[in-house]
Amino acid sequence: MTTPSAPDGSPGPSMTDEEYGALRTSAALWAGTSVLITDACGRVLVQRVDYRPSCLLPGGAVDKGESPARAAARELWEELGVTAVVDRGLAVDWVSAEGFGAPGVMRFPGEILHVYDGGVWDEGRIAAIRLPGHEVEAVEFAEPADLPGLMTPGDARRVLSALRARIDGAGPALLEDGVPIAPGVLDRVGVLRTARVREHFPFRPAPAPEGLPVRRSEGWLLAPDGRVLVLLDPGTGAARLPGGAPGPADHGDPWATLVREAGGEAAATAARPLYLGHLLGPEGPDGSEGSDRSDGQDRSEAAEAAEGSYALVCHAAVLTRLGPPPAGAGADRTPVRVLATPEQALELFDRGPHGAAQLAAVHRARALLGIPRADRRAVTELPGPVTFQASGDVRRPCPKVCG
Repeated sequence: MTTPSAPDGSPGPSMTDEEYGALRTSAALWAGTSVLITDACGRVLVQRVDYRPSCLLPGGAVDKGESPARAAARELWEELGVTAVVDRGLAVDWVSAEGFGAPGVMRFPGEILHVYDGGVWDEGRIAAIRLPGHEVEAVEFAEPADLPGLMTPGDARRVLSALRARIDGAGPALLEDGVPIAPGVLDRVGVLRTARVREHFPFRPAPAPEGLPVRRSEGWLLAPDGRVLVLLDPGTGAARLPGGAPGPADHGDPWATLVREAGGEAAATAARPLYLGHLLGPEGPDGSEGSDRSDGQDRSEAAEAAEGSYALVCHAAVLTRLGPPPAGAGADRTPVRVLATPEQALELFDRGPHGAAQLAAVHRARALLGIPRADRRAVTELPGPVTFQASGDVRRPCPKVCG
């Protein structure tokens, strides 16, 4: 094949402009655009349309002479009645003819599809959506793990890859048929492929009431750069903080529980603990949030305990060391240890509307510990031992409440 030899891409001496133009036209691809929008709980906005059975992100074809970003803004207006500036790319996907599965009569040559970040929409902005009356029948917000059941396989892969790229913060992902060509740790583990544990529980920056059972103790273990230790399950992709259920050896001390669990599952040690507060778990077997009273009044401790509530106790502490990954559970069960900003961690969880209060408590504790606030950056895997600073007394509880 003859190719242009000039640095600016102009035809080489063996090709005329017409021949070169014909060559490039023969290899032309379609161009498309879409916009990834989430609500405050991390669910993804998808559209139900009248021309196909599967759901789509807002978006469509790029018109002749139109940039992909302008096309994305135009599609938001046409499909949702919303005016927005679309200026942050999340992913660029090369969609092959084979991967798309289009009928032959369409003569689909392949497509370059751009995914843009539409941001996190609050209730007011969601309420402002106005559907056009044709094509788009309805919109809904879907849990990321539910996308494969709502979209075509290629579309679901692309959206999950774009969502991971948004959380990761390392820049737009380059995809081929929805699969990253240079996957990060969130892609390799497959975070968000299974449903996040729904913990929409009220956060109270105070000690757990006397008589209220503590079901779990977890820790926001802060590295010197302001990021926290997060554990990813290699089998499910689920993300969580270090911690676990109390045991007899803990003698009712939630910090002792956290020290034991973090050391056993992540070979992590920490120092200078600060008590953040507790999440008040649901009262009923359905996981309802009835303990979050709308009148702002707390029930008695005895009433909360009698109604089946429980506490999930939270600490912040300085992460001092990670040993070698624990052996014995098998490589497919050993958690993948990563550092993420507290904001990135919350995006991997499902703490609901109460997550902001817990995040604020974490940052108050971070400031008290003299640790800087971390800028968003790529989530970092920690596969081997790391010493962050001189270790302190990891078993010394601190009663301070960062309220």
